[in-house]
Amino acid sequence: MPLTHRSSNVISSAARNLGGYDSCAARFLTPTKNFGIRNDSAHVTFTKPSRFSKSLASFSLCLSLGTALFSQDGMNSTDWPMFRGNPQNTGVAVGALPENPEPLWTFTAGDVVESTAAIANGMVYVGSLDGFLYALDFVTGELKWKYQASDEIKSSPSVYNGVVYFGDELGAFHALDARSGEEKWTFKADGGIISSANFFEDRVLFGAYDNILYCFSTKDGSLLWKLETDGYVHGTPAVANGSAVITGCDGYLRVVDIRSGAEKQKIPLGDYVAASPAILNGHAYVGSFGNQVLSVNLKEGKIVWQYQNTKRQFPFYSSAAVTKDVVIVGGRDKMIHALDPATGAAKWTFMTQAKVESSPVIVDDKVIVASGSGEIHILDSATGKSLWQFETGAGMVASPSFAAGKFVIGADDGVVYCFGEK
Repeated sequence: MPLTHRSSNVISSAARNLGGYDSCAARFLTPTKNFGIRNDSAHVTFTKPSRFSKSLASFSLCLSLGTALFSQDGMNSTDWPMFRGNPQNTGVAVGALPENPEPLWTFTAGDVVESTAAIANGMVYVGSLDGFLYALDFVTGELKWKYQASDEIKSSPSVYNGVVYFGDELGAFHALDARSGEEKWTFKADGGIISSANFFEDRVLFGAYDNILYCFSTKDGSLLWKLETDGYVHGTPAVANGSAVITGCDGYLRVVDIRSGAEKQKIPLGDYVAASPAILNGHAYVGSFGNQVLSVNLKEGKIVWQYQNTKRQFPFYSSAAVTKDVVIVGGRDKMIHALDPATGAAKWTFMTQAKVESSPVIVDDKVIVASGSGEIHILDSATGKSLWQFETGAGMVASPSFAAGKFVIGADDGVVYCFGEK
């Protein structure tokens, strides 16, 4: 039977008071419907470790700025250990998708799943608005343990050196033993945490709605430094060349030295940003609430190009997936946009049935996308042609996670799906 752990910071729902969130984090849920596959074409405080309660028996990248693989201490290139799959937030996976994926298993959480799953060492970790982080067997979907946080979990968990890191809406940042779910340490920020964790050497970084980018030691949970910005730090920091690259609701892109916490660059983007920046070949790619996708040259500290659809102008909440050939991002205009990384010119667009807040994942020559209508598509990344579709019947904000030929994604009805080849 699975273990149940409880955060030392947990409070009752009646005691929650998390006001102050603006449209940078706004979400709208979709009613549940029936689901099925469609195959169109025959292609068818920083605290010391606390005691935890057991409910039953115990449960005993080489990606640099120009490559598509990554390797970093504490990570495995065949896993999906964090929100966008790798420290540079490129949303690119190693491996290949089956031609006709089928549901292999489902798991139902107690509430909406907006958190993107982390996949590491044969386990799936995913949070829910019911306040629990769930650890599931990647092969069977069996619940191994669950941990009760302080409040709703929108932050996507990250796994590093055998520890799971994530934040919650009350501002608690949790570090748990990935195998047992036992709490190792927690920290309480002064605002909710939707940002996911990223890592550099023995450091973990995340942003919070108290306008701060935090850096902690992964060894003992001690605070190493913090950088105050002018707005909520909603997205996940990218890590490249010893620097953290962050965007936020203050409308700036910042480059921060991870060892010292010193701000190296502060580049105005013109509008506030909820998406996480993707870093490739010395450029950051990110969408904004100014209805644009931008490319920023990090060395020169300037915007190279700005893309805006001429007919449908809506914000970009989705984070981009980026290779040397294409930038792919979802929009609240109900469209998936594919752009040239060098010029920002549109290569193709694909229309879905609802706004797209989920972030795409590129796997080889295909891209997995999901929308607020509950539809999941696999598209040809070169042409935008739909190769496969699945209807969940519930909206999706969570993004897909890919590992070992399978992908996992959660929905607004609390169902977590694993797709692959039977």
